[in-house]
Amino acid sequence: MSEENTICVGEQTESTPTASQENTEGHDGEHSEIQQQAEEGSNKQLSADTYYKYEDIHSRPFITPDSEIPENLLFLSHSFGYDSRRRGNLQLLDDTTLIFIAGNLLVLLDISTKEQRYLRSCSGGGIGSITAHPSKTYFVVAEKGIQPKIIVYEYPSLQPFSVLRGGTERAYSFVDFNRDGSLLASVGSTPDYMLSLWNWRKEEVMLSCKAVSQEVYRVSFSPYNPGQLTSSGSGHIKFWKMASTFTGLKLQGLMGHFGKTAATDVEGYVELPDGKVVSGTDWGNLLLWDGNAIKVEMCRKGGQKCHAGMVQPFALEDGQLMTIGSDGAVRGWDFESIDSADSNSDGSRFELEPMNEMVVGHNVCLSSLVKSSLPESCVWFAQDSNGAIWKLDLSFTYTTPDPECLFTFHAGPIQAMDASRKSHLMATAALDRSVRVFDFLAKKELTTTRFNQGGTALGWAPPVVNQSGSLLVTGFEDGVVRLLELYDPQRLHMVSGRSPKGDAMLRLNQAFKPHNAPVTAVAYERNGEILATGSSDSTVFFFTVGEKYNPIGFVSVPGPVQALEWSPHSHSENRLLILCQSGHVVEVQSPDPEAERPTNTFQLPDLSSRSFRFRSIKSQIKREAEIARRQAAKEKKKKEREERLKQSKNPDIEPEEEEEEEEEELPSIYIPESPSPLYCGFYSQPGQFWLSMGGYDSGFLYHCKFSEKQDQDPDQRQDEPFDFLPVHSTDNDPIRSIAFSSNRQLLLCGMHSGSIRVFPLQPADHSLTSMQAYWALSVHDNQYGPLRHIRCSHDDLFVLTVGDDGNIFSFSLLPPEELQKGLQRTRARVPSPRVGLENEALAQDIEDPAAYSIETAKQKLENDRLRREAELKIVAKQKKLAELQKKFKQLLTVNQSLPEQVRLKPVELQLDQRFREQAERVKAQRVREVRKQMAWEEERSSIALRKLQDWFKDSLEANVVTVVAIRSDHRVSTYRLPALARPSTGLRHHRPGWPDEDEAAAPEHRKSRAEPVKDSSVLEEEEVLRPPPARPAGIKLADRQVERLRKAAEKAEQARAKIEKRKKEWAQLYAEKPDENCEDPQDVQAIREAKENIGDLKLKSAKDFTVPKHLRVNAERKRAQLIGLEENTREKQTEMNRRIVILRDSKVRLVSQLHAQAQQVQKVQQRLAAIHHRPKPTLPTILPEETPEKRLGYSHATLERYRHLREQRLKNMEQEEQEGATSLLEQLEKEMEGEDGKEEEEEEEEERGEEGTPGLSASYLTREEKEKEEAKLSKLEKELQREEEIRLLHEQDSLLEQMESCVCQFDAELLLLRHQKLRLDWQLKMADLHQMTLYQELLLLKEFERREDKLQENLSARIKEEKSITSKLEEYNEQLELRRGDIAKLQEREKALIAAFHASLGEENKFEDFLTKVFKKKVKRVKKKEQKEGGEEEENSDEDSDDDDEWDDDDDYDSTEEGGAALDNNVCPPGCEPELFENTVQLRERRLDLEELLAEERKSAEALKRECDTLVKKEKLVKSSRKAAEDDLELVNREKQQKMNELDVVVPIRLHQIEFIANGSVPCDLSPVLVLDMKELNRLRERIRQLQAEKSHQRDLYIQARQQHVRLIHDRKDMVAQIQVLEKVCNEQMRMKFGRPVNLEALQTLSGNRTMEELKQEKLVREAAYAKEIKQWDAKVEEARQALMEVTRCNTERLRHMTNLFDQKKELEHKLNSRQKKMGKQFQDYRRRADQEEIQRLQGLVKIQAQQAEALRREIGLLSRKGVHVLPPNQAPKPLLAPMPTPTCHTHTRRQGPRRPSKPLKAHNSASKQGAN
Repeated sequence: MSEENTICVGEQTESTPTASQENTEGHDGEHSEIQQQAEEGSNKQLSADTYYKYEDIHSRPFITPDSEIPENLLFLSHSFGYDSRRRGNLQLLDDTTLIFIAGNLLVLLDISTKEQRYLRSCSGGGIGSITAHPSKTYFVVAEKGIQPKIIVYEYPSLQPFSVLRGGTERAYSFVDFNRDGSLLASVGSTPDYMLSLWNWRKEEVMLSCKAVSQEVYRVSFSPYNPGQLTSSGSGHIKFWKMASTFTGLKLQGLMGHFGKTAATDVEGYVELPDGKVVSGTDWGNLLLWDGNAIKVEMCRKGGQKCHAGMVQPFALEDGQLMTIGSDGAVRGWDFESIDSADSNSDGSRFELEPMNEMVVGHNVCLSSLVKSSLPESCVWFAQDSNGAIWKLDLSFTYTTPDPECLFTFHAGPIQAMDASRKSHLMATAALDRSVRVFDFLAKKELTTTRFNQGGTALGWAPPVVNQSGSLLVTGFEDGVVRLLELYDPQRLHMVSGRSPKGDAMLRLNQAFKPHNAPVTAVAYERNGEILATGSSDSTVFFFTVGEKYNPIGFVSVPGPVQALEWSPHSHSENRLLILCQSGHVVEVQSPDPEAERPTNTFQLPDLSSRSFRFRSIKSQIKREAEIARRQAAKEKKKKEREERLKQSKNPDIEPEEEEEEEEEELPSIYIPESPSPLYCGFYSQPGQFWLSMGGYDSGFLYHCKFSEKQDQDPDQRQDEPFDFLPVHSTDNDPIRSIAFSSNRQLLLCGMHSGSIRVFPLQPADHSLTSMQAYWALSVHDNQYGPLRHIRCSHDDLFVLTVGDDGNIFSFSLLPPEELQKGLQRTRARVPSPRVGLENEALAQDIEDPAAYSIETAKQKLENDRLRREAELKIVAKQKKLAELQKKFKQLLTVNQSLPEQVRLKPVELQLDQRFREQAERVKAQRVREVRKQMAWEEERSSIALRKLQDWFKDSLEANVVTVVAIRSDHRVSTYRLPALARPSTGLRHHRPGWPDEDEAAAPEHRKSRAEPVKDSSVLEEEEVLRPPPARPAGIKLADRQVERLRKAAEKAEQARAKIEKRKKEWAQLYAEKPDENCEDPQDVQAIREAKENIGDLKLKSAKDFTVPKHLRVNAERKRAQLIGLEENTREKQTEMNRRIVILRDSKVRLVSQLHAQAQQVQKVQQRLAAIHHRPKPTLPTILPEETPEKRLGYSHATLERYRHLREQRLKNMEQEEQEGATSLLEQLEKEMEGEDGKEEEEEEEEERGEEGTPGLSASYLTREEKEKEEAKLSKLEKELQREEEIRLLHEQDSLLEQMESCVCQFDAELLLLRHQKLRLDWQLKMADLHQMTLYQELLLLKEFERREDKLQENLSARIKEEKSITSKLEEYNEQLELRRGDIAKLQEREKALIAAFHASLGEENKFEDFLTKVFKKKVKRVKKKEQKEGGEEEENSDEDSDDDDEWDDDDDYDSTEEGGAALDNNVCPPGCEPELFENTVQLRERRLDLEELLAEERKSAEALKRECDTLVKKEKLVKSSRKAAEDDLELVNREKQQKMNELDVVVPIRLHQIEFIANGSVPCDLSPVLVLDMKELNRLRERIRQLQAEKSHQRDLYIQARQQHVRLIHDRKDMVAQIQVLEKVCNEQMRMKFGRPVNLEALQTLSGNRTMEELKQEKLVREAAYAKEIKQWDAKVEEARQALMEVTRCNTERLRHMTNLFDQKKELEHKLNSRQKKMGKQFQDYRRRADQEEIQRLQGLVKIQAQQAEALRREIGLLSRKGVHVLPPNQAPKPLLAPMPTPTCHTHTRRQGPRRPSKPLKAHNSASKQGAN
């Protein structure tokens, strides 16, 4: 370690990150401001010789406080690993120094000397990323942890130059400098992913914002555009720009859109000079980004990948783009070709070949490269993810050296490690298929051996097995265990004369496969006689140890094996402890190698074992700890209370009873559903062991033992530890591995967080009671580097650790100087080779991962033996059966030769009928099996037939029918129509966001106003001002009064009906009244129709042409047009086919008719002479193409013939194969045609025979015979014969004419139909051209469909949002108007209430001021609550509310009357009417209710107003966004229309239709020609004239409307003036009649008040009753007055008598005094002192009573107002009226006074409350 500067910088100023926003727009030249700030920072930077102290900031070991453990307990010796799979874990400081991260260390590796220097992390949480300054004078270490720091170190002094704080929350994932090194960019990991730009010299954040919400792999500045940055990571790439805004410099990010390209993780990229970026992909191609979109995807020729697997561009050098890939190749690509790349195909790919290529290796996966710092150097250093560092020369010349591998390491997690028991050697195994041996004393790797599978377990054989310490036992992931022998090859050279290379070699001694899953543990028995191997297949295999390891057997355990440990020598029995990952622990007895085993398996079923299944007790431990804590707290409080009582001086004070606090519920007992994983364990005593668990149960070491009851199933056991030991800070950091020193005084723990813990122990401490203080140091990576294995060297001088982060560390327990002195050697001793080793043959290895395991091979051998035995038995049985069958046949032959009477019948030959039944069942079963076997073939044949039918038969709607003319060659055929497919649902797909669908599907957005909600103010009004309930009907009115009331009610009802009718008429009239800005609906409709019909008069080819909304076409509508065109075409073709088929059917009928007529002609000609015969027309026939449906017809004879031909074909198969054979179907068709021809010839011959017979007979008749016959006929007979001949000739002619006419008519119909079909063909051809055009338009529209749908969806969302906001705004405005109306009503009611109060006071009321104060008194009202408890709680709540009423002014109880006495506002004063007071209080309550309602309404109105303001602002924003969306959609429509205009449309026209003539001829170029329909052109010309007429008509209408508008304005002004005059007259009339304006409607609806009439009647009745009662009381008063006078007279006499007695008494006292004067004066002094004392005592008592009376008076006043008892200050409560005590009872009164204040005070309090109420 280099020297450290002692200058320390003080506290650094914390930076405040500037919040930034993402924006898609950027500006050029924005780097000037940031550059200026960086320059200012450089001016203010720290001086070059000012550094932090490394010792002050680097992390240190944690040591338990107050322990004697030294801080330098372990010294880092060496790091043997390299985290090759960490991104960017290689940087170059100078030409010979590399730096990389190793857990919590930064390693500086000298390439030439291979020496290492180390820097520890400052946080102890690990290191996230590193980078080097462009000048190589600084390097940066970005750390991990809580609020991690970035430390900038100066090189080569390695002093911390600056410390950057506050850039992220948990960890940094990448850091990078800009090109000149003035700025540093950092990006954080989860959870904030914060991107920060630092002025690292000033230790300030200049810009900061959140990058993305997913993992970021890399961020960098553009070397060509200083204001631009690029970041990439999981499934994204983002482009940043530093832009100046009105608030300052901001970071604006633009996320890259992959578009049609699949999203990929971007590990690397390169910025190009023109701003483009080239990035890699997962599949091996390159992506060229232009802006934030992919311009092109680049691949090699023929679509090959640029690299196999992941690809990363890393540099732009000498006109070529350099890339690396996971295929281990480095390729250079032409930069100019890439920069100008463009895709011309739909795949958006650009093909090119690399200019240069270098294949580093086949098992190489390059992940990052750093370039040498030497100028003009082409040397690069590469990080290989497979565990290597390469040196590459990328000059690509003829003299370029081959790639050089500088260092090799393990790749990925290290699965196993062990140390030699004889030397300072260490062996490791990992999943990278390598086993390595290290000399940790010499700090170097000795040898590496690679295998076909990764290593998972490793153990060094103990000295009792191998004295030289050269044997290694390794387990692999395919279940193979290999015995490897380590030896020194140099010593082998001394024996054999060979010269091998290397310091050590591993040789395979034996390989065997005991398991079918990865081997997880190996362990030797304590005596070295047995080897045990455990696997994740839940088995443990035992082997005998010797020259060859032979299998003993295996046992099955309940779960995957985690570890194996044999009992030590201190145990009496030799047992194996098996720890399973599932939480099971099994202990088995050591097997006896000499015992007999089963021959068919290696399983050891009789091996004694004990099992333990861990059951969680962590929740129980926490519960007991909580109970103990609470009990301790209670005991502590109890002791404190007892101490306070002891310290108290007054023994009479009773101890205060403390209120029992309600205790919280204790933690519940929790057992995790899935058991916690078991990580490690070890023996403590026989039958007892310690376990370290993970998951929920971490945080403790559990002491367990096997239960005595072992009968239960191991999977169903639930065993709990009997003791536990808490381990500090391990709830989330369990112990993964445990090791002891040789003297068991140090316990080494490897933690899940990658740290080491060392616990000093006392000797023979099996219970770990001394495991308290510890020393801990973070070593491996805290996130993904659990410390899997930890070991001590054989001499306890070294501690070795390996972790899942691929790092290997060695620590020494002595300082390096003392270690060198003590060892006195610099390298470990490698075992010498055995004698004769060079002559031994290599052991056979198991290379096939699918090879049988030992148990599987034995099972297979046993199964093969059993199968051979079964086959031999079957052969023997078959031979015996054959002999029996032969003998039975002989018996049958003999039986047949016997006479019939003695011959046995077949039934008698059957031994048992059941044999036959069994044979039948077997036959049926075999038939089913055959059918089952043939089911697939049957199904295949049926599917093939169905496919052929679907393709050749069912694919057409009907067969093609051709109808041929009879007299000509004209023919007409039907159209070949495919079968009509089901309508595709894809053509009618839903397009979200279009306005018609949204409007159709949009629900009602607001409620109807027809049912307004009754608000609280109305309800409160009904409650507060509800009229008093009707009086009980006890007063009967007179008939005249009842009749008067009835008439008044009828009159009021009629007036009310008139008023309601008039109100409805006015409401209807006002409803029909249009708004001032309202327009005529007819005019609006006309304008809308004009806008829709006029359209844009510009040509569609114009750039500014706007397509009307009703004419806009999208892909869906175009699909509908295509479907409609197809349906129309098919309909016409179907109709033509139908007509042709009808014509065919008519021909069939005609042919049959002609044949019938031909037979009739034949019959007629038979009766005519030959000379009168006319030739018959040729009879037509039905051709096969006219009836194609008969072609597939067949009969039974046809099928029989096909079978016969097929049999012949099978017989002559070989000959036909040689000569070439025709198909059976063709041959069958030829034979059927031949047979049909023969039948036709036979029919013709028959017809000819019939025709020729009469001719032949006639020819045989001679003329003489005819003459003789004629001579014989009479004249009449001759006449009749002549007549018959004429009739037959006519019939012959008519038949022949009919046949001729039918044939001619048929040919004419066919010719007409042929012409119509030709015309239809022309129309269909035009339809095909139109369909092609529509299809081209559809393809074009599909390209715009996605953009258009997205824009339309955005527009619909904006429209929907605007409608929602508008509806809400309208609703809020309505509610606001309602609230304002309610407020106005409440204010009117308040005024009416005040007027009612003043009316109730009357005039000149002397209590007016007092009652006004009572009415206006402010009372804090208590809100109504649900009565959940009794009346006592209500009283308490009243008292509390009165206690809180501190805001009342003192004026409330300072009111005085004229006499100056205080008046209570809650008590009616003397002289005031109680009814008036109660009415005032009620009116006050109503006023308070109204004020509360008014406050609530105002609050609601304010809230609604704020909501309205917010919605108005939001509406403006939404309208602007809607306008922007409409503009974007319009641009897309214009672009779409322009693209559609570019399509070519075929329009066939004739020459006379061309009017575009130049110089009297049609020009060759017709591109500027406009094609128009003549009808449409004529319509447009006619429309021009119509529009001119409409324009003049509308101008006339406008003039008339304007004149009418002026006239209506004048009429309105006159009506307003007349209304004002009438209102004034009405008001004057009301003042004259009523004195003030009144509500006439209310006056008209007034009816008779029956209550008032009843009250009047009741008043009269009560007045009469009261008068009668007054008379009675007057009489009684007179009697009482007389009695009073009599009593007064008697009392006067008695007073006179008493006066006389007093005079006598006075005289007697005078005499007595005179006599006493004569007595001595000895007692006078004593009496005077006693009198004076008594007088003083009485004066004091009077003062006390005066004070008490004054206090009670004030208390009474307060109680009458608030009901609270307030004691006088500094005095205990006294009795209310204490009697004057005598001297003897004075002390007693003072004693008992303080102890009995409660009852009288309580009574007084309650009395005062009642008075207040």
